[in-house]
Amino acid sequence: MSKRDYYEVLGVPKNAEADAIKKAYRKVALKYHPDRNPNNKEAEDKFKEAAEAYEVLSDPDKKARYDRFGHAGVNNQGGFGGGGNMNMEDIFEHFGDIFGEGGSPFESFFGGGRRTSGTRGQRGSNLRIKVALTMQEIANGITKKIKVKKQVACDTCGGTGAKDSNSVSTCSTCNGSGYVRQIKNTFLGQMQTTGTCPTCKGSGKTVTAHCPKCKGDGRMYAEETIEIEIPAGVGEGMQLSMRGKGNAGKSGGPAGDLLIVIEEIENDDFVRDGNNVIYDLFLNFADAALGTSVHVPTLDGQVKIKIPAGTPAGKIFRLKGKGFPEVQGYGKGDQLINVNIWTPKTLNSEEKALLEKMRELPNFQPTPDKSEKGFFERMKDFFE
Repeated sequence: MSKRDYYEVLGVPKNAEADAIKKAYRKVALKYHPDRNPNNKEAEDKFKEAAEAYEVLSDPDKKARYDRFGHAGVNNQGGFGGGGNMNMEDIFEHFGDIFGEGGSPFESFFGGGRRTSGTRGQRGSNLRIKVALTMQEIANGITKKIKVKKQVACDTCGGTGAKDSNSVSTCSTCNGSGYVRQIKNTFLGQMQTTGTCPTCKGSGKTVTAHCPKCKGDGRMYAEETIEIEIPAGVGEGMQLSMRGKGNAGKSGGPAGDLLIVIEEIENDDFVRDGNNVIYDLFLNFADAALGTSVHVPTLDGQVKIKIPAGTPAGKIFRLKGKGFPEVQGYGKGDQLINVNIWTPKTLNSEEKALLEKMRELPNFQPTPDKSEKGFFERMKDFFE
């Protein structure tokens, strides 16, 4: 099933400002919040869908890519924007400021506590890398193995930051839950809120003796080889995401994400235009006038094409389906072959004599064909 347009999900126009997008998201999220719609799968899906839309539209870079490429521009391989695969804890963690302290605006009224899947420490930061691809790699898709230097869980303490198991105890402030509740007096009366425990930072544990290798941080720097599957058809500036492949979290917290930014390596033969690829073919005058067959390169290898007699400069031939595929979609672009007539810069005496004779022949005098479209009209036909 295709995803709905993010602007449609939040009910905002494409020129909406950041404040309007935030306000719209809060309205939709409150409507479908799990606390207001218990055991309602449809409402939960819409809540996640709204969070996914806001995660993209609230980020200027992601919003720009989405406006240009659609869902393909913010494709996440197992990342946060995974629609139905999103985790409620991640939504509350990312957008807690939208709902208020504790992640749920309804806790104050219904006395509920924030849902947790177990105690957790501080989340690791995201990593951003650039991956340069040739046009052939982009056309076919490729799996790359990239070495990334990042923070990983300490191999001595396993990420706990403790010297040994006897050096870890249950946090006395939150009794191991990782969260504390507070009662606040407001004009509506007393309201209960839930927030991260200030003592253990959400881990639910306290360390009495630190690991000597990581000094209690639970992390160390190391080089890791990561296998990245890049789908065919990606473009310059497009960003992919691999969930949990960023820096390790602190005190056993979840790892951040690895963000992969695509760079296109310039090609000596081709120019990319969307999903089409343009190739300049140079012919000598005799071949253009008499007709011939030539081999031209494509993204898939050499192909042979026929050049009809009387082919003019600026003629465009189309090779159907020889361009780039749609990212995670159907269909491929075409290869457009633009004919150029090669004019030699230096001539010997024999060549000059032949051309002088040709210049005087009636058939070599310019007589424009009024039925032949001009160059810009031909280009317009191809790109409309």
